[in-house]
Amino acid sequence: MIHNVAVLALEGSHAFELGVFCEVFGIDRSEDALPVYDFALVSAAGGSVPTRHGFDVRAPHGPERLSTADLICVPAYDLRVRQPDRLVDELCAAVERGARVLSICTGAFLLGQAGLLDGRRCTTHWRYTDELARRHPHARVESDVLYVDEDPVITGAGTAAGVDTCLHLVRKEHGSAVANAIARRMVAPPHREGGQRQYRERPQPREGTSSLTPVLNWVEAHLDQNMTVEAMARHAHLSPRTFARRFQQETGTTPVQWLTAQRVLLAQHHLETTDDPIAAVARRSGFGTADSLRRHFVRRLGITPQGYRRAWLDSPNTP
Repeated sequence: MIHNVAVLALEGSHAFELGVFCEVFGIDRSEDALPVYDFALVSAAGGSVPTRHGFDVRAPHGPERLSTADLICVPAYDLRVRQPDRLVDELCAAVERGARVLSICTGAFLLGQAGLLDGRRCTTHWRYTDELARRHPHARVESDVLYVDEDPVITGAGTAAGVDTCLHLVRKEHGSAVANAIARRMVAPPHREGGQRQYRERPQPREGTSSLTPVLNWVEAHLDQNMTVEAMARHAHLSPRTFARRFQQETGTTPVQWLTAQRVLLAQHHLETTDDPIAAVARRSGFGTADSLRRHFVRRLGITPQGYRRAWLDSPNTP
């Protein structure tokens, strides 16, 4: 059971992720009969450290405080800032003696520096998964999950996924009732469906290549219509074979995969901004039927259209 929690205040820390740890583990909720942790904010030398946002955070404790922690939390930080080797050593020692470590977003890079990701599944913000895999080739980086629990090493994706990660650990330690109560206090969902795929930006042509821009714009304006690779190639004044080869070179994906991704993005937009029936959303986004939309939606985002709408649409009366 976790009783003693230490949160690293790193130079270049992101304030939101740092605040998530403080919110979940650093507040006395004893009046609600919820767990109270022996909580400490720790910096490499004790004292104040500059965040990425131009203000300092004062951490009363130095790295020696990490030696008694059951859980050490590592927030996101500016990867251009090299963190002290002392912190890396303390993270290794913590895991060796049976403590847990939990990172959010780029905090996973510090765990990787400590060798704690080697041979383990892990994640980080989707923008940095490729870089994490490049720097730590022995880590098994997963790009489309909100968090990975490879006890005693737990890694969360970017920003708001830190809430999901912390609540997961609370649920694991104390049960759903406690996690749900803390989530209610935070005005946050106790559990979110799906993974990071639903938050990725749309695929774009690679920098310096724009020959396909006109046809991509044309396709995006006609996503609700029957669209084939042959039709796209004709609009580009290329043979289907040449078009497919150039498309792969300039976008890093196939025409069919790109077309499906754009239709999913259009469906997401309709689900977020309208209360149209799912069948209508399917037709307007080019999938034709609700079953086809659901199949592609789940395959790409890991969540159903209905589940996505519940998570994103503002109207409480959405069917």
